[in-house]
Amino acid sequence: MPTYIYESRPTDGTAPERFEVIQSMTDEPLAKHPQTGEPVRRVIAGGLGIKTKPLRRSTEVNKNLAAATPCGCSTAALAQATGRPAAASGRRHGGHTHRH
Repeated sequence: MPTYIYESRPTDGTAPERFEVIQSMTDEPLAKHPQTGEPVRRVIAGGLGIKTKPLRRSTEVNKNLAAATPCGCSTAALAQATGRPAAASGRRHGGHTHRH
């Protein structure tokens, strides 16, 4: 059964008190504190969320995409900027050096 968080709603200006109650999902929310009889409200809090199947990720690398190099330049852009094949090491373009 889920645990719900409630907060008292004091009318005398004191700080609200938070407490937890284990209830069925079909139970009505509490309207009064079980010990003091003060009015209470249910606090909406984060939970575990919905679990789904994990995303399937490919391990293949498309070297024509910008994510193929650490600097974000695709190998095609590197070859175009330098006029040389991208596989050559130490090619400089755009203010930085590539080492592939």
